[in-house]
Amino acid sequence: MPQLNQLAEVALSQFFWLAIVLGVIYFAIGKGMLPKIQSTVDLREQKIAADLAAAEAAQAEAEQVEEAYRLRMDASRAEAAKLTAKAKDSGAKSTEQTLGQADAEIGARVAQAEAEVRQAREGAVKDIEAAAAELAAEIARKVAGVEVDAAASRQAVKEVMANA
Repeated sequence: MPQLNQLAEVALSQFFWLAIVLGVIYFAIGKGMLPKIQSTVDLREQKIAADLAAAEAAQAEAEQVEEAYRLRMDASRAEAAKLTAKAKDSGAKSTEQTLGQADAEIGARVAQAEAEVRQAREGAVKDIEAAAAELAAEIARKVAGVEVDAAASRQAVKEVMANA
């Protein structure tokens, strides 16, 4: 049968063209699409790393402010101890006046230092929340292709940080 005699020639021709088409597809994807995908993944990793570094820097700054607060508290206490010792030496009446003034001064300094630490901590938390909200929206946009409202992203970050 002549149809069967041509089978080897036709099959070899089809295998040849199949190999050529598969080779073209392999090189088109490997050389054309894969580098673009890899560069997108690399950019996303760099953005995440930069955002994490910014969050760590904000955390470190908050810790430095808290440490400065502690040092100021220790210095205030040491100063109060000096004032108290001096007041005891000057007599009972002057002791009461000096002690009252020292307590008021320490209270004001402590209140001021606590307010500064509270403001610094709140500022750092807001910066972290803002960075996290922006990062979450960016990740949702790039990974899932979903546009997230900035207010919804901030609210979600606040809820997560409140539970942490």
